[in-house]
Amino acid sequence: MHSRPSQNRLSGSASRSRISPLFLSLFAAMATVYVAGRLWQDAEERVYLIQQLDKRNGQGQSAISVDDTLKIITCREQQKKLTALEMELAAARQEGFIPKSLSKNDESHPKKKFIAVIGIITTFGRRKNRDAIRKAWMPTGSALKKLADKKGFIVRFVIGRSSNRGDSLDREIDNENRQTNDFIFLDNQVEAHEEHPKKIKSFFVHAVENWDAEFYVKVNDDVFVNIDSLGAMLTSHLDKSRLYIGCMKSGEVFSEPTQKWYEPDWWKFGDAKSYFRHASGEIYAVSRALAQYISINRAILRTYAHDDVSAGSWFIGLDVKHVDERKFCCSSWSPGAICANA
Repeated sequence: MHSRPSQNRLSGSASRSRISPLFLSLFAAMATVYVAGRLWQDAEERVYLIQQLDKRNGQGQSAISVDDTLKIITCREQQKKLTALEMELAAARQEGFIPKSLSKNDESHPKKKFIAVIGIITTFGRRKNRDAIRKAWMPTGSALKKLADKKGFIVRFVIGRSSNRGDSLDREIDNENRQTNDFIFLDNQVEAHEEHPKKIKSFFVHAVENWDAEFYVKVNDDVFVNIDSLGAMLTSHLDKSRLYIGCMKSGEVFSEPTQKWYEPDWWKFGDAKSYFRHASGEIYAVSRALAQYISINRAILRTYAHDDVSAGSWFIGLDVKHVDERKFCCSSWSPGAICANA
């Protein structure tokens, strides 16, 4: 049986059989689902699909029904929506909403998983504090690498860069790191007191993008930590997710600029002028899911005058488990305690 002229235009060959309307209907429906479900599909493939549907649409009413035509229109609309979503995704990635670790498709070198990444927040002029920590509880040299390989703990000092990039402050820290190799440098973060809350956010972003760990821990550089006790406590929570662990507290919001702990956004905390419950800034830990949340939403997470309040604010409204761990209260050292003030 000979093919009809319209079919000859589509296939270019008289030997191809006529494509039934039922087949076209099924093909169009499958194409709709396929295009809608494959956001990562290559754009050229989607364009090719639309072109093929357009060719079939050009056969005339004898080859494609009204229902099939509506399906093709729906498919086109889906393609437009997916194109718009891909543009938004690209913009979000550029703005920092998508962490680099999720943007890369290279799984040929999977990252080792650690129990915790511990960031000791330090600043310029605190070499004595850092040396005291190195002598007391933070290993140095090969022992620092062994702590990561054998026990699963990454421990680093965390510091930003001078506002006068490359000045004597930066050079001093660079020289120290050449001797100790135990720093995280936040190159895009200015090291300044008023930038401290943003620095903490930058630490979590850097840590979660460079190490895959169960927990991410922030510690001040005047706190001594019992690594073994910390590890035992954290591993007891491995079966839980979205954890925010610390010595939970609240407190007065100071509204006068002359006061030491002045909060410029005091009016946001209500007439009672009391902070919401949050972990003390001396030491606290967040689970991997929360660290990833901070990384993904870094551009829109608000910071307040104090880093501990800022961190606590990021988890309000989320399904987060606040763990009030009294062993994280560093005011005094007791058997089994995790930390103590220097």
